[in-house]
Amino acid sequence: MTTAAQRQVLDQGDIARSLTRIAHEIVERAKGADDVVLLGIPTRGAHLARRLHRKLAEITGRELPVGTLDITMYRDDLRLKPARALEHTEIPADGIDGKLVVLVDDVLFSGRTIRAALDALADHGRPRAVQLAVLVDRGHRELPIRADYVGKNLPTSLRESVKVKLDETDGVDAVLLGESEGSAK
Repeated sequence: MTTAAQRQVLDQGDIARSLTRIAHEIVERAKGADDVVLLGIPTRGAHLARRLHRKLAEITGRELPVGTLDITMYRDDLRLKPARALEHTEIPADGIDGKLVVLVDDVLFSGRTIRAALDALADHGRPRAVQLAVLVDRGHRELPIRADYVGKNLPTSLRESVKVKLDETDGVDAVLLGESEGSAK
């Protein structure tokens, strides 16, 4: 699972506890989460949003709207990187107008992914407010963006990479810290 160049910083239990804590924080800040809509950024953010959705249902006793938000065409690095396949955007039937939208992603790094998500979100409606939940905040922001809910703050050097593995895509839940392969998230 881990190579000599990678070390595990979160395991399955750590990830589950982080998501439970984030869910409780969302309910507390949103005063019951009556108008909360969760939107996960594919791929791993979408899986995390669905997991948060289940945790919030356990806590509140009701189903909150959950969906996905593809940011591919809103990225500012489209001309710098090879073309990527479009992901699926699924906005809940009641929409996002006037709602508290919680964007969910796996790692917050430069902030550029979230900037793209905000641009994409504007094409789908006008939320009352937008908050951000991430499993890992690794620092090194290039834009003035911060997460409202963080599973783990993980200070890193720019030479390091953070890899989130989730059971849905990777067959295991883990967060790995290792040497960078030259790509930035």
